[in-house]
Amino acid sequence: MQACIRACISRTYALFMIIAGLQKTTLIDYPGKIAATVFLAGCNFRCGWCYSSELVLPEKIKNQPRISEKEFFDFLEQRKELLDGIVICGGEPTVNKDLPDFIGKIKKLNYLAKLDTNGSNPKMLKQLIDDKLIDYVAMDVKLPKEKYSRVFFDNTDIRDIEKSVELLKKSEIDFEFRTTIVPIIHKKEDFLKIAEWIGGPKIKYYIQNFRAEKTINPEFENIEPYPENYLLDIKKSISQYFDTCDIR
Repeated sequence: MQACIRACISRTYALFMIIAGLQKTTLIDYPGKIAATVFLAGCNFRCGWCYSSELVLPEKIKNQPRISEKEFFDFLEQRKELLDGIVICGGEPTVNKDLPDFIGKIKKLNYLAKLDTNGSNPKMLKQLIDDKLIDYVAMDVKLPKEKYSRVFFDNTDIRDIEKSVELLKKSEIDFEFRTTIVPIIHKKEDFLKIAEWIGGPKIKYYIQNFRAEKTINPEFENIEPYPENYLLDIKKSISQYFDTCDIR
């Protein structure tokens, strides 16, 4: 069980950007917008419960079909009148040093840009906000602060996560926090600790149920997600800390 719980963080960063997927239309990934989602390969986290191993594990990334930048931007040119925004996710997009240039090209085509991130690179996040390259951020808060080092045991620096939380809370950018709730990883009391940490006026927080499918650690595929009532109880107990608190 302990091996199942443990995850790790890789401190390596991508040498070059890999566009590993494109969802041409989504009505749910960018709140209130019609968008497309671009998937960038590479991640510095190794969450055992992650179901995007093809975007995270190097041995799977090398076999993942790739999309050229030309193909991607040709697509954006063709969809100018049909899409409002582009969701940039992964993996973890901020492991790519070229991310600001990439998003800059998206913005030049007059698209809104939403970033999905684990919050581990506050320096990059600050640059993107300061340079007005992103319009919306969804940050995954994986755990209460004190549990990051227990689950992500390989030199996790919780200070980076804290910096990203504070950066978003003090910014004028539109954003949300979210947590995927995983049996054996999370308990109800964890969400009270998370709420006390990240809660505040105008804060949006979403609880997402775990999906037991093609996880990085196959042991998680045998774990039953929490029932809906369990999530509803958590929502009821923490809603007071947020302007918006809901289940996805």
